[in-house]
Amino acid sequence: MHIPVLAKEVIEYLDPKPNENFIDCTIGNGGHASAIIEVIQPKGRMLGIDWDEENIRSLKFKIQKSKFKNNLILANDNYANLKDIAEINKFKNISGILLDLGFSSWHVEKSGRGFSFQKSEPLDMRYDIQNQVTAEKIVNYRSFQEIEKILREYGEERFSSQIAQSILRERKERAIKTTRQLAEVIQKAIPYKYQKNKINPATKTFQALRIAVNDELNNLTKVLPQALEILKNGGRLAVISFHSLEDRIVKNFFRDRSRENLIKILTKKPITPTFEEIRNNPRSRSAKLRAAIKV
Repeated sequence: MHIPVLAKEVIEYLDPKPNENFIDCTIGNGGHASAIIEVIQPKGRMLGIDWDEENIRSLKFKIQKSKFKNNLILANDNYANLKDIAEINKFKNISGILLDLGFSSWHVEKSGRGFSFQKSEPLDMRYDIQNQVTAEKIVNYRSFQEIEKILREYGEERFSSQIAQSILRERKERAIKTTRQLAEVIQKAIPYKYQKNKINPATKTFQALRIAVNDELNNLTKVLPQALEILKNGGRLAVISFHSLEDRIVKNFFRDRSRENLIKILTKKPITPTFEEIRNNPRSRSAKLRAAIKV
């Protein structure tokens, strides 16, 4: 079961009221969305967007007999197209927009798309299975320079060069097809004294490949100005990020728009999970919530 991260804080900073309209750009399994819909009853509406067709299909099935079925509109699309999605669905007068940039437990445990290095699955990592780019294609066909840059920039991996070289050596012998195989290649490249760290040596490489496959940072850069544009005056934007690259983009966007007097920042410092939440949901430990109000 996917547990929504910082759920109480999301409600606090988005501050939903009865009969208001909200957008969840990454609706996933609907954890945050259902909490918001509870508040915006009876006539408030939620536009839920997800790039993964499986998530949308699952949610459509769930809400068939739900009391929320008339309050929820679902769209299978990339949130980088937010303005167009809202226009197509005639969704206006928007009081709040949420972006939860983490991938769900379902993607790790059930999707079979290679999001985790802890089991052996095909090297895929796509949210949208129509996407032509996969992690397998990147590691088997991109140049040393391209792979090294992806690992260094998207994973902030200090051993990016060594890992890229190890990948090229391995693929000369045989194609790298599975997560387990890639994790072993990474382990060979990392100096032994760094292999006993708390963080698995494969963590940053897998993060970097996932970001590259789904073009996550560019999508985030595209969606933020659209979200601000379609919010009504007084509307709120909340973003939950899970690594420094995402958080930096959000922080800089908020800072710049605040200087232009377009928003008021509600979180001087990012809101992070309590010790109790991290204990109950370890995947929340790196989450950071930033929120702002359109003025």
